[in-house]
Amino acid sequence: MPVTSVRGVDINYEVLGERGPWVVLQPGGRRALSGVKSLGEKLAEAGCRVVVYDRRNCGASGVSFDGGRSENEIWAADLQALLGQLDALPAYIGGSSSGCRLALLMALLHPADVRGLLLWRVTGGAYAARRLVENYYTQFIDAARRGGMEEVCRSEHFAEVIAANPANRIRLMSLDPQRFIGIMEEWRRAFNNGAQHPVIGLSPAELRSLTMPACIIPGNDRVHPRVPGQVAHRLMPNSEYHEVLTEDRLDLDVALEDWNAKEGLLAAIFVDFLRRHERRG
Repeated sequence: MPVTSVRGVDINYEVLGERGPWVVLQPGGRRALSGVKSLGEKLAEAGCRVVVYDRRNCGASGVSFDGGRSENEIWAADLQALLGQLDALPAYIGGSSSGCRLALLMALLHPADVRGLLLWRVTGGAYAARRLVENYYTQFIDAARRGGMEEVCRSEHFAEVIAANPANRIRLMSLDPQRFIGIMEEWRRAFNNGAQHPVIGLSPAELRSLTMPACIIPGNDRVHPRVPGQVAHRLMPNSEYHEVLTEDRLDLDVALEDWNAKEGLLAAIFVDFLRRHERRG
């Protein structure tokens, strides 16, 4: 699988398909590209060129902790640079959960580079805000305080990152624990600053400013309830709304098995959206 240096960090990626409009997909959480590769293959079979990749600090990509701004802004800058290297801009930007927030931020910061948005499992609500800030930041801050970077390396996420790319252990162990904690605290503050919005990460005014075409499919669990997707659709002026799962699973934080079973329908909705907008222009 190709690896390229993006803003000083090795990024693991793959391009699926040989012709057609460029699409990039990002999974939820800190999951690796395998979380969206199957969906990407379906879009590629329908005539798209699809980029799937591991964000920094995820999958087999390199780890790097730069402070001074939010983690999502760093990811958005990486994505723009990666797509620029591939001569893939402008592109349709797609994402689920954290990948959805990244797609929205990319559209806000770099609208000229975004032909349209493919958004599913939109996050929002007080429960999601509490749960996600713990998963993304607090658990790693607590690990570093307990046992330094060795304890961070033993955490489930970073143990997977090291297994996928053993050089990441050396990079992690070279970090001063207090610096790591400080950066994670900064990223946690940035996340919390946008957590009160109906769609986590963007204000209603920012969502209204996104005028590119968007296909929005809401979630159905506690972290991805139906309402944030509905709110995004009402606020984004050129969006369309579809439902893939009509049964709410509010006993679950993440209903991934349900979504995996409906991947064919999800792909069909996105392919139809892409074909219609490609015909228009």
